[in-house]
Amino acid sequence: MRNAGRPGGFEKRDGVMRPGQDIVMAGYAGLAGTRVIGRERREEAEGWFHPGFLRCLDEPDTYDAAAWFKGQEGKKNCPFTAYIPAAEGGILTAVWDLSGIYQTGVEVDLRLILMRQVTVELCERYGLNPYRLLCGNCFLAAADQGGRLVRLLGEAGIPAGVIGWARKGDARRIRHGEEEAGYLERPQPDELRRMGLQSL
Repeated sequence: MRNAGRPGGFEKRDGVMRPGQDIVMAGYAGLAGTRVIGRERREEAEGWFHPGFLRCLDEPDTYDAAAWFKGQEGKKNCPFTAYIPAAEGGILTAVWDLSGIYQTGVEVDLRLILMRQVTVELCERYGLNPYRLLCGNCFLAAADQGGRLVRLLGEAGIPAGVIGWARKGDARRIRHGEEEAGYLERPQPDELRRMGLQSL
């Protein structure tokens, strides 16, 4: 199984995602983009937030999600059947890609998406959509037993959670708790571009 990128169109990839499987997220949505904002707009941000609150943006991740997923590939009891990275365009672009690559519908609950409070606060202040903000060290995976995959990721020190499931058809549905919020729109430019910032 190879992890899948987004080379401009959906290509056939190794791995499989079947209706009924759980969709598991590993890592935090928008954290990489939040770090870029914190680096490039630190003085401005410190005018709104206590420096101690922003200090977490200077701390490196203590885990390597990519290495973990690669290390599980090929194992007899591999806990996932497919995985892709979340990167530019944010977690919602990754959801769109996961569905398109494996030709399966999805339903995702926005309330279950893992996100640091500093991302929520900075995005609110700058009027950004955190779900469309650059991700790094973050992945989506399809699993028959999402809870088991979450547990194994947690044992490796990687934050994880089940955020939705695969479904028949090709619809990409979004929920907000018990309420259905509609269908996922096509990928949009990363929110960093709205600020005139680069990911590197």
